[in-house]
Amino acid sequence: MTANCPDATRPVPPQETDATLHFTGPATFGRVPRLDQVGIADIAVVGVPFDAGVSYRPGARFGANAVREASRQLRPYNPALDVYPFHYAQVADAGDITANPHNIDQAVESVEAGADALLSTGAQLMTLGGDHTIALPLLRSVARRHGPVALLHFDAHLDTWDSHFGAQYTHGTPFRRAVEEGLLDTSALSHVGTRGSLYSKEDLDEDTKLGFGIVTAADVMRRGVDEVVQQLKERIGKRPLYISVDIDVLDPAHAPGTGTPEAGGLTSRELLEIVRGLADCYVVSADLVEVAPAYDHAEITAVAASHIAYELITLMSRQIAFFRWVEENKPS
Repeated sequence: MTANCPDATRPVPPQETDATLHFTGPATFGRVPRLDQVGIADIAVVGVPFDAGVSYRPGARFGANAVREASRQLRPYNPALDVYPFHYAQVADAGDITANPHNIDQAVESVEAGADALLSTGAQLMTLGGDHTIALPLLRSVARRHGPVALLHFDAHLDTWDSHFGAQYTHGTPFRRAVEEGLLDTSALSHVGTRGSLYSKEDLDEDTKLGFGIVTAADVMRRGVDEVVQQLKERIGKRPLYISVDIDVLDPAHAPGTGTPEAGGLTSRELLEIVRGLADCYVVSADLVEVAPAYDHAEITAVAASHIAYELITLMSRQIAFFRWVEENKPS
C-alpha cells in the first residue's frame, strides 16, 4: 500500500495556536485543509448530501455539513489510541459529491463515480452521508480497488431488505445488493447494534443466508464491549475492512437527529469504545450516515457523529503511518 501526502513530505494538519478560535472560519471536518489546498490526501473526508432513499423521516441530505460544524472542536491528539491522526496522515476535506435528489439510479452512479475519482488517487474515504443508500456505490468503488471486503455494519436495522415500493436502491437495501454483486466477503459480515421490530422473522432468516452475523444492542449491554470487540476481530481477521455506521445505532437519547430512531440502542461511549477496539484491523474506508439535523437537539447527534468519524479517521491514519514506516525501512 502506498500512502500519499503533499510533496511526499509531512502532512498539513489543522493550524493550532494559543489564539485559535475553533468556532470561526470555514467548517471543514475537524478544520483540516481542503483537498484543493493540499493537492492529494491519504484520507479524504467527503460528503454526500442525498436522502431520496429514505423510508421514514427525510433530512439526512443536511447531515454532512452538520457533522462538519460539530467537528470544529476536535483536537489534534487522540489520547484513547495515542495518535495524532491529522499529523500521521494527510487528511483533507474533499467537499461534497453531487447526487441527483430526484433520481436514485443517477445518484447512485454519481456517488460511485465520485468515490472512484478519490480512490484512484490512493486516498481512503471517510464519507459523511446522506442516507444509507450511498453505501452501495461506495462499496462498489472500494471493492474495485480491494476486492470483496469484510463489512462491519453499525445500525439499528439490517438494511438487507430486497426492495421498498419496488425500488431496488433505498437506505434499507444496500447490503443485500452488495452481497448479490459480489462486493463483500460473506465469511466476514457483521451487524452491530440491531434492535426493534421487524416485518417478519423471515427478515432474520434471509439476513443469515446472506452471510451476516448479528450482535444486537442487547448483546453489547449484556456481554460488554471487550467481548464484542474480540468476537468481531475474530470474524474480520486480516481482511480489508469497510466500516459503515448508521447513527441510529445509537439510542435516541444519544442521537435523536436521525430518520428512523429505535429505542434501546448503544450509548455513544459504547460505540466509541468498540471502534477504538478495532485498531489492529485493516480499515480501507468508512462511512457515517443518516444524521438528520432537523430532528437534533443541541447538536447531540452531530457531535456524536463527528467523534465517531474522528475515531474512524484515527484507525486509518494509524495504519497508514505504519505502512509508510514499513515502506521507508525496507532493507535496500
